[in-house]
Amino acid sequence: ICNRYLENKNFVPTKFWQLKADTASGRISFTAQSTAKWEQQPEAIAALQRVKDAGQLAVKSVERKETSQEPPLLYDLTTLQKEANTKLNFSADKTLSIAQSLYEKKLVSYPRTGSRYIPEDVMAHVPALLEKVITMPWFREYGRTFDLSGLNTRSVDATKVTDHHALIVTGVVPEGLSEAEAVVYEMIAGRMLEAFSPRCEKESLKMECVCEGMDFRSQSAVIVNPGWRAVFSRKEDREKDEPEGNGGTAVFAEGEEIPVMGYGLAQKKTLPRPLYTEATLLTAMENCGKEIADGQAREAVKELGIGTPATRAAIITTLFKRDYIERSGKSIRPTEKGLYLYESVKGMMVADAELTGTWEKALAQIEGHTLDPESFMLSIREYTGKVTGEILRLK
Repeated sequence: ICNRYLENKNFVPTKFWQLKADTASGRISFTAQSTAKWEQQPEAIAALQRVKDAGQLAVKSVERKETSQEPPLLYDLTTLQKEANTKLNFSADKTLSIAQSLYEKKLVSYPRTGSRYIPEDVMAHVPALLEKVITMPWFREYGRTFDLSGLNTRSVDATKVTDHHALIVTGVVPEGLSEAEAVVYEMIAGRMLEAFSPRCEKESLKMECVCEGMDFRSQSAVIVNPGWRAVFSRKEDREKDEPEGNGGTAVFAEGEEIPVMGYGLAQKKTLPRPLYTEATLLTAMENCGKEIADGQAREAVKELGIGTPATRAAIITTLFKRDYIERSGKSIRPTEKGLYLYESVKGMMVADAELTGTWEKALAQIEGHTLDPESFMLSIREYTGKVTGEILRLK
């Protein structure tokens, strides 16, 4: 959190400009954007004038694809917490508390799970559970066309189930729920419906053009069959890297010259990586092992990250309670106290996340009888002495 905050605070944005050219085929319009960027506005204006004078784009290549997008996997606790934070602005701790309450009311399965899969024996009960889900007010419209006979089994894999399977509803009819409980229950039931729904089918068009030696690119996509996306039909369901569709995929031929009907100059600037929200912080905690250099240590920690699905919310809550971090809207930033602690310990052994991976690797070796437990304990005693010495030297 501190590292991201300081990186963001010290970031110096750089302005740049890109050209935009509007064209059309029949009733379908397209916007093509220059691949080149100009750091000086007068140069960008001069380039735009050359496009205006030419008045047309020459099509270099056209790539049309039919693609499909698999439905999301079922929720584990961390994924539920991330989406509840993004969509409802719930803290990770609040989401865990609500999920626990729903579990105690026998409405959902055990919530403190790190798995997004179910085994085959649980899958046997899914059609009957989904039959109840599609009678709920939220999903009746989607349920009219939902085919229970051809369920998607992407979330069914016993080998990927850890101590507890993914979060699913139990079939017990929810009654007397608070507003917060109702909305989280709707998320879990809706995700279950999404997970077993058909793929979303799309048609995409990528077109590259040239004008006066400058390359332009246009990307568009249209959904042919929404599949699982129709469960909620939210605008925010669009993937971050998914091109903005314009309602159709026109037919252009390579070598064709198409008229430019509108021009524009877009001023942009480089942006820093955003401050963490609880959702993105949970992702970072989950994936912290990716930066570890030692391959075996990285492999050992990749399924663990910082904390577990059951403890990550408590770790974040503890940082708030101890006044190390604070909220700024949806973002999380360090307090003055938190920054002081960070500056004090950032170079010390106690703050080295790679040690977690090293220890996990060692414990796996002990389990496989390739490392003597006493050797490991000796290294732990040495580490404890060094860490204690570092802390005692703090002024």
